[in-house]
Amino acid sequence: MSAITTHVLDLSRGCPAAGVQVILEHEAAGGWELIGSGVTNADGRIADLLSGESIEAGVYRLLFDTGKYFAARNTRTFYHEVTVTFRIEDSDQHYHVPLLVSPFGYSTYRGS
Repeated sequence: MSAITTHVLDLSRGCPAAGVQVILEHEAAGGWELIGSGVTNADGRIADLLSGESIEAGVYRLLFDTGKYFAARNTRTFYHEVTVTFRIEDSDQHYHVPLLVSPFGYSTYRGS
């Protein structure tokens, strides 16, 4: 399991959001650097965003392609992309960033 993982739940359907494309980026001197990506599995999870690579302290962001996810379900949505930006201070910890999403709202928190 990578040091950064995510889990997406579709609150409008009451189930995991399978098939959400996610990009992981790290803030670098010249802007944002792509360091990982994946698609949520049947349980709405991505456990291998970094393919086992270690992380360093800094600012990271996850970009969730919610527009494509809802379009595939013929569901109109207001949020076509959700971006969650967060700071890592202790690179020895595991960081789990869940996303609860619906067509017209979303929420996130520091998971375990």
